[in-house]
Amino acid sequence: MEELQDNTMTKLILDNFKAFREMEGKLLPVGDWMTVTQEMINDFAKATGDYQWIHVDVEKANKLSPFKKPVAHGFMSVSLISKMLEEIVQVKSAQMGVNYGLNKVRFPSPVLVDSRLRLTGSITHIENYGDTGLKITWNCTVEIEESEKPACVAEFLSLMFE
Repeated sequence: MEELQDNTMTKLILDNFKAFREMEGKLLPVGDWMTVTQEMINDFAKATGDYQWIHVDVEKANKLSPFKKPVAHGFMSVSLISKMLEEIVQVKSAQMGVNYGLNKVRFPSPVLVDSRLRLTGSITHIENYGDTGLKITWNCTVEIEESEKPACVAEFLSLMFE
């Protein structure tokens, strides 16, 4: 895997698909940290209908959870990947992008409320999709600040169209 010279949070801005294709097999810039708040966790619970107490009942989680705090839903961390990628990569000629799916997903460590997350990763594979599109396979790791284990490791697929 070839590293970018400076992979701190500098958004990678590319003019077109030709330039983007040159990123295949290379590391992406490292994303900025974002804090996972209780409000975000509650909003995710509302959106998914998953109100398990470990996520939304702060008092009970503080007392009974082995983590002594509420934890974010595992699927919340994977759902943040699209936003995190958008913050670190831009292809100017792209008219739209959509999520295509996931090949592999793991949640090695829980995300405690008020944890800070960031994205690291690379572009594993880029292939043509239809007449004007690309299918991209991203190798993504959602890191937790001050944690040896990440929140999420995923092989994420998306489509991008010119």
